[in-house]
Amino acid sequence: MAKSIRNDRLQLGVCYYPEHWPESLWSDDFRRMREMNISVIRIAEFGWAILEPEEGNFRFELFDKAVDLAHEYGLQVILGTPTATPPAWLTEKYPEVLNASREGVLFRHGMRRHYNYSSAKYRELGNRITAKMAERYGNHPAVIGWQIDNELNCEISEFYAEADHAAFREWVRNKYGTLDRLNEAWGTVVWSQTYTDWGQIYLSRPNPGQSPNPHLLLDEKRFTSDNAISFAGEQADIIRAAAPSQWITTNGLFGRLDNHDLTEQHLDFFSYDSYPQFATIFPEGGVEPLMDRRWGASLSNVRSVSPQFCVMEQQAGPGGWVNRIEMASPRPGQLRLWTYQSVLHGADMVLYFRWRTATVGTEIYWHGINDYHNRPNRRVRELTQVGEEFTRLGELAAGSEYKAGIAIIRDYDNQWDAEFDVWHGPLNGQSVKSWYKQLQYQHIPADYLYLKNDTLVEDLLRYEVLVYPHPAILPDERAAVLEAYVRQGGKLVFGARTGYKDIHGRCPMRPLPGPVAGLCGITVEDFTLIKGTVEAPLLQWGAALENVKTTGGNEIRAAGFNDILSVEAEDVEVTAVYASDYYAGQPAMTKRKVGQGEVWYYGAAFSEPVVDKLLEWLGLESPVKEWLTLPKSVEMGIRSKDGQDLIFLLNYSGEPIAAASSRPVKDVLTGNMLHGEISLPAYGVMVLEQ
Repeated sequence: MAKSIRNDRLQLGVCYYPEHWPESLWSDDFRRMREMNISVIRIAEFGWAILEPEEGNFRFELFDKAVDLAHEYGLQVILGTPTATPPAWLTEKYPEVLNASREGVLFRHGMRRHYNYSSAKYRELGNRITAKMAERYGNHPAVIGWQIDNELNCEISEFYAEADHAAFREWVRNKYGTLDRLNEAWGTVVWSQTYTDWGQIYLSRPNPGQSPNPHLLLDEKRFTSDNAISFAGEQADIIRAAAPSQWITTNGLFGRLDNHDLTEQHLDFFSYDSYPQFATIFPEGGVEPLMDRRWGASLSNVRSVSPQFCVMEQQAGPGGWVNRIEMASPRPGQLRLWTYQSVLHGADMVLYFRWRTATVGTEIYWHGINDYHNRPNRRVRELTQVGEEFTRLGELAAGSEYKAGIAIIRDYDNQWDAEFDVWHGPLNGQSVKSWYKQLQYQHIPADYLYLKNDTLVEDLLRYEVLVYPHPAILPDERAAVLEAYVRQGGKLVFGARTGYKDIHGRCPMRPLPGPVAGLCGITVEDFTLIKGTVEAPLLQWGAALENVKTTGGNEIRAAGFNDILSVEAEDVEVTAVYASDYYAGQPAMTKRKVGQGEVWYYGAAFSEPVVDKLLEWLGLESPVKEWLTLPKSVEMGIRSKDGQDLIFLLNYSGEPIAAASSRPVKDVLTGNMLHGEISLPAYGVMVLEQ
């Protein structure tokens, strides 16, 4: 069972840095927090140089005062282990703790996350400061929990120090046991790469083509994840021994880290840092981009780890680094909107980053709730409103679960393989974006579901429909679980290039789509990349295989990549064919009923019109369609507990919108009863209770 935060009410918090501010400000800060219904602070995650200014000289006075004073004001405290920012004395005295680029250039002091997880000395010193802190605060009545490090693998997720090469060598030796097995897995017979001694093995290194062995590279990413998990696990074990009544988490998501395994092995629940405006810095292409609304997809990823989680850092103002502001000031209502976006998707504790904007350092443009002048502003007033609303919503929402009838499947093997196999990543990105976007616009709540080696069919049967867009790597064991899901009544949708690699990233000599060819009742007769001067072919589909057109009359094309399908089983229904190019008339999409369920295969990347058609055929509709009419700009989602649904309506538009309810409903945030026409202001939020 997934691990979740166990709150009996929603809680608001804030990240606070007592070391940055005169002690004379602390009491006023804590008083104002309580007036805003803020009840939790996170401190110390960057405080190693304060806690241990010289090697072996531990100084707790500053944080003792801060924790004690927080307790006086009724604030609970989350402590961060400070290993994301080693002090200068440490990196100067022990350069072996530093991370390095693939070229072997060391990363030096002056930023953060410039250490490597493999250094025995860094683990020793990091574990020591963790132990000292746990001994000091493990029984403090204000301290409720711990954050391990800060944003593991943020800034950089590649590690090439000498200690990392040695640790990787040991990792592959434990995994494969013999060089023969390693050589087989990595296909080293190609280009005379065969290893004859363990000492010849390194992480990927520079070479003339900058093209490392792809199978080695896939294992390199698995090693990086395991190494980070081991690093965090040592700290977690220390804290758990000294502070058994305090919970342990860490904040992510970042690259090359299996957050599910990390949480299962070492944490009580997972936490996240939510900055929706990143989606406006790097907006998706196409018509009607989801923008900050797209951030719900990231929160859905977190929910797949912990159904109820903590947002350790919630965006509280405009953002940027020391030399630039990248994010505009949140418009009136957006901070409240983003807070409820997090709550809808599973956050039972939300901490804003940060209480007051830094006046020095790298983050002087990364604004908090309060500005430099420390006087009341509209962000303070807006979040004070949220604090008041949490007193009404808190017990109703806490512990409730997000309700979804469809899930988009993901897995780490394909995620990591797609970093190097660069055509596959964008293909999958387009398909996932198309599914998530159209589900949003049709007000159909969706989950992300990570497929793991220990996933059971019972984990899948919670969903009416599963979409696995492009699982290039698909081991037989996972395919068997998917087949059991279909046979027991599930509807499963695959996309192009399914199942053409094994767990090592090799291409087996078997017909595509590999281990699910028999389930789908098809094979891939031919295939082609759609790129450059190659035009995507038109589609035809339906009972009469008519030309597919959008509502605007534009013909739909099969984008990205085309698998040309061959029907192998008599009960396969061809639901679409290619209507142009040399394979015109050949199957593009198929459906097959298997047991009590059905499996679909589409030989291209999913586009928005194709998703709309599939949703119609799959019979998926909004769970509130019969009584609630909503415009596309509104996200609708449901959190449910003990048979009681809370229906969240989030307006991402800068304009007021009109909705309509044919049933009497109560807006929990205001206590008002609503029936008939409903008005939501720009960036407005409602939480309805029937």
